[in-house]
Amino acid sequence: MQFGDEIIDVILTSEELRKRELEFPTLEQVSDMISLLEWGDLALNETRELLQQTTHLINQGKDRFLREIGAIVSTNRVHSRSPVPRPRKNILCVGLNYRDHWLETAARRGEPLPSSPMFFSKSTNAVIGPFDDIVYPSSSSELDYEVELAVILGRRGKDISRMDAFEYVVGYAILNDVSARDLHRKHQQLFKGKSLDTFAPLGPCIVTKDEISDPHNLDMELKVNGELKQRSNTREMIFKIPDIVEILSQDMTLEPGDVIGTGTPAGVALGMTHPRYLEVGDVVEAKIEGLGTIRNKVIEKTQRAGQI
Repeated sequence: MQFGDEIIDVILTSEELRKRELEFPTLEQVSDMISLLEWGDLALNETRELLQQTTHLINQGKDRFLREIGAIVSTNRVHSRSPVPRPRKNILCVGLNYRDHWLETAARRGEPLPSSPMFFSKSTNAVIGPFDDIVYPSSSSELDYEVELAVILGRRGKDISRMDAFEYVVGYAILNDVSARDLHRKHQQLFKGKSLDTFAPLGPCIVTKDEISDPHNLDMELKVNGELKQRSNTREMIFKIPDIVEILSQDMTLEPGDVIGTGTPAGVALGMTHPRYLEVGDVVEAKIEGLGTIRNKVIEKTQRAGQI
């Protein structure tokens, strides 16, 4: 958890405080993000209390013992991984879910506005951290970018009504749904071209839903080498989050740690008259209001990629 320019390792902090028999929440049941989400509101509330009390120690200057064991470190000493490094399922995605993106792609082909969500998935192997490298593959020459609001689920559920949908959402993150457009055409489906290694930068963290007043009114943008490519707002979604959760959960169990990509707005290379696809050396920055920024460089396959 981030505190100013520092990171607090809540698990290490909890273990150390437990050894010292201090009156702090222990988080004994938590070992990673998935287990934290599994334990639901109890673990989240204990984590909040632990952070509050740890912050109190910091403000009082009584945090030296935590710094000595590396439980509190500067952000520049930390490699940020994906907040959900290994979703239980493939990343669950919705295609053509922004009106402006539909206009620049499907509408040009004479396709009507979708009457129901188009679902596809990305392999968990594609997930990387918010600042890791995207590896340019040998099997594609048309790499595209897609900034998306990612919805992170915190409860297990099936046949969820849209009225109850937000009870199953724990928070939000940014997803870059990197896509190999030529592989879509070659294989006549989306999975392969969406699932190559490093094709799902995710982060920079999970912002809990209580910190976002309206997930359907967030400005979003994506830049390549500082040049603005996508700018829109999540209100442009055709199918809103409750619709997506309701339809996706019909006869299918959703679980804590599941990640749902809710679609991308206009501005992707595919929608341009003269597409400018990603190239080696490009730096892609995706930003969503209230969630921060993820930044990923495209590197050659022979180069060493960031930690997956």
